[in-house]
Amino acid sequence: MYQQDSFFDLSPLGQLGLAGLSVLLAFVALWIVHLALRRRSAGVRVVGALGLFWIFVWVSPQVYYQYFHLLFDSLPRQWVIWPPEAPQTALRLLIFQGPQTLSAHGQGILGWCLIAVPWLRWPVR
Repeated sequence: MYQQDSFFDLSPLGQLGLAGLSVLLAFVALWIVHLALRRRSAGVRVVGALGLFWIFVWVSPQVYYQYFHLLFDSLPRQWVIWPPEAPQTALRLLIFQGPQTLSAHGQGILGWCLIAVPWLRWPVR
């Protein structure tokens, strides 16, 4: 399914860096959602998580573009996130109807995790 994904065009070190960046961004997003929504009502948790997922889908391409700029000097310095994506783009990712790429599927999984995280109870020290 992913044979033609651009991830495999990167060197092994580039792939490792991209995977590490993706894990870091996911943990930051999950932490923000947990802190912002853990004590909110059920409706606010769901709507808030969906809103923060939409913001992540909109803003994260700029972070990834900066990473690719480090790998490929020929890329111009530019903004790649304007105008904002439509909320339907994020919803298509949640139901796995977006592109058949590792990135799109990873974002879909992250979206469901963002919805679930505010419901988790963490041990208090």
